[in-house]
Amino acid sequence: MLYEIIQDLRARHRERAPLIGVAGAQGSGKSYHCRLLAMANQPRYAHFSLDDVYRSRTYREELATETHPLFITRGPPGTHDLELASQTIERIRRADPSVRLPRFDKLKDDIVPANDWPPFPGPAEAIIFDGWCLGADSLDAASLDALVNALERNEDVTGVWRETVAYELRANYQPFFLTFDALVYLQAPSWEIVRTWRGQQEEAARGRPLTPEENAALDRFVMHYERITRAMLDGRHRAKWIVHLDEARNVTRIEER
Repeated sequence: MLYEIIQDLRARHRERAPLIGVAGAQGSGKSYHCRLLAMANQPRYAHFSLDDVYRSRTYREELATETHPLFITRGPPGTHDLELASQTIERIRRADPSVRLPRFDKLKDDIVPANDWPPFPGPAEAIIFDGWCLGADSLDAASLDALVNALERNEDVTGVWRETVAYELRANYQPFFLTFDALVYLQAPSWEIVRTWRGQQEEAARGRPLTPEENAALDRFVMHYERITRAMLDGRHRAKWIVHLDEARNVTRIEER
């Protein structure tokens, strides 16, 4: 389906490479499928991710000190360098021969040195960008009073963290989302299956089952994503195409709205 969307957009935007966003909860397979599509169409399709433009560890440490300790954890709005993402997209569109695609080292929890980013030879026929909260609607301020999990209840007692996340999503992320020519959303069956998928990813990466301590740490980690993920699962996003998945990530139907 992504390929067909890209071809349609290319026909309508011959003057520039169309920008296609793919959103979906953790573990839904968005990055995997985008990567496969880009590899199958090398070097014509450029692909990078919201995960590639996380803020540095130092930046998040300062944000955690100045705003709220939960900002040390990457993922929620406010922990991405959207200016870097936008600049990279623009340079790809200009066929800048020196453009490199940003990368983030999740094991080191820090940005990969820019000299080690992969170059993109171009010119691009399409730019594919994926991200878990891509296209999410702004959060209703009144909804922030209803706590969704233990993380918010125990570690964000004053609400500063979730209020700041909501502000970032509204003030900085919404303008970024508007730059996309098309948005596709991979719809998981439920929040509970999202946690299962994330656990499967971790076990696959380690090559073994998670220990009880690792499962507890993962439970806490995914809570940082829960509020916005639940809102998107309820349809609060701007994607035109919704790809409904079953618990095994098989496509059950495609909805256009």
